[in-house]
Amino acid sequence: MLGTGVMIGAGIFALTGQMAQMTGVLFPLAFLAAAVIVSFSAYSYIKISNAYPSAGGIGMYLHKAYGDRLPTAFNALLMYFSMVIAQSFLARTFGSYTMQLFGGDDSGMMVPILGVSLILAAFLINLSDNRLIEGVASFIGVLKIVGILVFGLVGIWIADSISVDFSSPGEAGTFGNFLGATALGILAFKGFTTITNSGSEVKDPKRNVGRAIVISIAACVVIYSLVGFAVASNLSLAEIIKTQDYSLAAAARPALGEYGVWFTVAIAMMATAGGILASIFAVSRMLAMLTEMKLVPHRHFGMPGSIQKHTLVYTVVLGLILTAFFDLSRIAALGIVFYLIMDIAIHWGVLRYLREDINANRWVPTTAIILDLLALGGFVWVKLNTDPFVIGVAVVTMIIIAVAEQIFLKRSAELHHHH
Repeated sequence: MLGTGVMIGAGIFALTGQMAQMTGVLFPLAFLAAAVIVSFSAYSYIKISNAYPSAGGIGMYLHKAYGDRLPTAFNALLMYFSMVIAQSFLARTFGSYTMQLFGGDDSGMMVPILGVSLILAAFLINLSDNRLIEGVASFIGVLKIVGILVFGLVGIWIADSISVDFSSPGEAGTFGNFLGATALGILAFKGFTTITNSGSEVKDPKRNVGRAIVISIAACVVIYSLVGFAVASNLSLAEIIKTQDYSLAAAARPALGEYGVWFTVAIAMMATAGGILASIFAVSRMLAMLTEMKLVPHRHFGMPGSIQKHTLVYTVVLGLILTAFFDLSRIAALGIVFYLIMDIAIHWGVLRYLREDINANRWVPTTAIILDLLALGGFVWVKLNTDPFVIGVAVVTMIIIAVAEQIFLKRSAELHHHH
């Protein structure tokens, strides 16, 4: 439930339109391709979490492979940023859908304002009790999954014709575009990594973590295909692209009228708000762990309270900046580039350093790396042609992270020497 809850999050509400824009009518197939890549990826995570069940998620995995060196810190920070980026993505999706109740957002101001206020609200709730967060999140999670299932089933049932038109030539983009859309689709699945974080709480983790991951990926494929077909059969391609930030609400309008829009928007609001709540909690925990592992510099800036409270503040501030200044497709682009590079680093770590310890075979991580590189290459290529600025931002950010971390790790190593 946890994994499926995170995976079938808001991703689907915003990604459907983004993917249709890239690859035209083939977008439901891009979801399938993404699922295949993620399945190969999952192998390394399952193997590591079986060998070290309580290890705290990605940061620990990287540390097991690369030790106290730059690759650990660099990739853990990429994971951190890709998670913060995911929050802004959710926040803006929340804004786009909410504005559908008020006839859209002509000024272009309301979406970021709503997004920012959602993050601030989630921040305040996160300052409160953990049990409250978990209760709220799981309640929302159940509602959300039921809601999305209903949307998919009703949408297909009402659809004028089940046959989705795959024939239109010229619309379906080139191979590169398809790879790019597949990369975006991976964003809709990357929630499976949260399952590995809860390794210590799972009964019989050796058997069950792997099963949980497989089941959630399968469940997601079914639900995404349903939704993809429901949207594709109720809207023309041009309409999906025009409404790409809120295409599920747009698809509900012809099929179900205003009530359908209200219903869809309500689920989207729950999914995005629930996702942000859970994510802010997980992400600040992860940064706190990196801080305690002495992999990230830490400054109190005169704030009271624990390290986790501070990392919470940094996470929220970063999220706010992104939400205010970047649009959905740019936020998604940054998220997918960082995530894929981090994912490749995990598989490389397995191949290079951990293979014997966790008794993993060679070809699965190798395949995962090749598929990741294909998706990343296709995606970067599409973006260089349409929006090179965002690739520039990604590259500059990575250079800054790498240089800053290298200096920090050198310094802390020297300090250890003097002591």
